[in-house]
Amino acid sequence: MISLSKKSSVFEDSVIRRMTRICNEYGALNLSQGFPDFDPPHELLAKLEETAFKGPHQYAITWGADNFRKALSKKVEHFSGLSYDPQNEITVTCGSTEAMLASVLATLNDGDKVAIFSPFYENYGADAILCGATPIYIPLHEPSFNFNDEELEQAFKDGAKALILCNPSNPCGKVFTKEELLRISTIVKKYDAFVITDEVYEHIVYAPYEHCYLASLPGMRERTVICNSLSKTYSITGWRLGYVLAPAEVADRVRKVHDFLTVGAAAPLQEAAVTALNFGDEYYAALQKHYTAMRDRFLNGLSDAGLKFFTPQGTYFVMVDISQFGYESDYDFCIDLAQKVKLGAVPGSSFFKDGCSRYIRFHFAKKDDVLKEACEKLKQIKILKK
Repeated sequence: MISLSKKSSVFEDSVIRRMTRICNEYGALNLSQGFPDFDPPHELLAKLEETAFKGPHQYAITWGADNFRKALSKKVEHFSGLSYDPQNEITVTCGSTEAMLASVLATLNDGDKVAIFSPFYENYGADAILCGATPIYIPLHEPSFNFNDEELEQAFKDGAKALILCNPSNPCGKVFTKEELLRISTIVKKYDAFVITDEVYEHIVYAPYEHCYLASLPGMRERTVICNSLSKTYSITGWRLGYVLAPAEVADRVRKVHDFLTVGAAAPLQEAAVTALNFGDEYYAALQKHYTAMRDRFLNGLSDAGLKFFTPQGTYFVMVDISQFGYESDYDFCIDLAQKVKLGAVPGSSFFKDGCSRYIRFHFAKKDDVLKEACEKLKQIKILKK
């Protein structure tokens, strides 16, 4: 037998994507893997159709087409006040998944330690392991998922070189306040560390909460590597267009890693997506209004079903407490939910360091009729009580 990689043996396949396959197997309504079931903006699709015939169809510049990077730089500055040089500080990647992995590989060494808030998006732990780093998990405390300064600082005392920060946070929907980000930046600067942010839900935030860019705070631009994508903002998760914003010295390393991971993101999709990057403020206001309506509708369905949940401040996810059902395993609960209620969810244990089995995660980026059907199915969830 061939001797296989030890690194690849210490983490599982994505539970989120596995639940999509289970939904397909049982014919369940998929509220597990987070992708919208409604179309991207019409203007974006029209440009894609035009690009299909006009091109480009060959490689773009490895770190992203010039017009894409310029449009992205303009959009980022408009919303964050941060100016990133499209020639030296922006790298276009194959989705935010590659953006994060390329950033981790470009900045961390074998044996380094990296701090991660828990609950966390499942990729972060695997990314750390793949680059030979050791994750240190810092708990976010319920019900508001706030962090404790002493616990965060202890991670850096224990040798953390960096913090991975998801804001707004998948899976719990927390939006970190400016005051919280200032506290994080104070600790990071004290220990001469840096932060890799995942900000893919920056435009899916619910009033009165607002998204604040950590890199915009004093002394943090040079200490922050921003990972993001177009997937959620423009409902194009399958296009796999992500990007990394970083100081030139860091961006140079990210580009080297990116080059040998994927060479480059799809050229025709970059060309079409420039249209979306040039949308005006009215698009983002309408997006927030749309997601607020979907969130409110689904949360009402959860309440009507007698379920306890954490109201998300951002993202299109909601964590639900399943303690009342008497299951020892949240994974078993999700299998029964898909098989018997025909509804898909993600077991929360995949998001916690300690394998917490009290929660499941739903997503609600769905058309009205689908959310109506989901809420009807939720009324049957009591059949799962032990």
